Amino acid sequence: MATSSNDLPIVGDSFRVGYRFQRYWDTPMANAFFCGELGAGIFLISAFADYKIGMLVGLLVTCILKTWFHLSHMGVPLKSWRAILRPDRSWISRGLMSIGFYAVFGFAYLGLTMLGLAESMGIPEALVSLTKGLAVLSALVVATYQGFAMSHSTAIALWNTGAMPISSLVYALAAGAMVTLVLGWNGFLADNLPLRGALVTISLMLLVAVVITLLSLLHAAHHGSPGGRKSVELLTKTFYSQWFYGITCGVGIALPALLLAAAGGSYAAVLISAAGVLAGYYSFRVLIFKAGLFEPIMSFRP
Repeated sequence: MATSSNDLPIVGDSFRVGYRFQRYWDTPMANAFFCGELGAGIFLISAFADYKIGMLVGLLVTCILKTWFHLSHMGVPLKSWRAILRPDRSWISRGLMSIGFYAVFGFAYLGLTMLGLAESMGIPEALVSLTKGLAVLSALVVATYQGFAMSHSTAIALWNTGAMPISSLVYALAAGAMVTLVLGWNGFLADNLPLRGALVTISLMLLVAVVITLLSLLHAAHHGSPGGRKSVELLTKTFYSQWFYGITCGVGIALPALLLAAAGGSYAAVLISAAGVLAGYYSFRVLIFKAGLFEPIMSFRP
């Protein structure tokens, strides 16, 4: 009797017909993606709040940690610059270019404002604002390009959805909002209670957006192809379900949402919420790689 694609097993490196885990991108790349998006998210939220210390932290997280983890993943780091040569057809190239612009314009803006260079050099305010705007646009690309790169992977149904870049953006902004709250709570935000309250509310709204995006991603994968259904099964029913429900959903979404809704004016609640969001975000980044499956080379219909 013939076997349908849905009934095929997940196989390793054997020659059997079945689904295979992708392991080209694994934990080191998850670390790089996490740090890149987190840094961009901190920068974007801090730019919205005009919190320059937060913008600096975001730049450093992306430029140092993301670069480190990317280079640790590469077999020949000295040739990594070649990845920037195809911006017309590669989101990786566009992303690397955006990181360069993000670093240049971001540090330039902070130098002009934090160090007082704009005033001492007589640089017009319009040029300073333009520099900030270009840094923000570049950070938006940094926060989303990895999701676009993954969504182009037609061989991996879990990734091949428009919800993937959206997940990158909403997670980056949610984590960025929480880190900005933690960094500025007793300093910059202590004298601006309306802004502090607004950031708490924005964080709650972004957690709701994360839930909607996760449901959309799982729905698209489940109804996309047999490989997508297998990946969703891994996340919600078998191998990774405890991590997905416990860390990604429980610690990363439910706990922070409850704490912020009930005690958003408490620094302890915000601190615990931020740790939970970061843990949930990181677990999502790791699980989305580990649950990615290649479709069988051959399939049979009953």
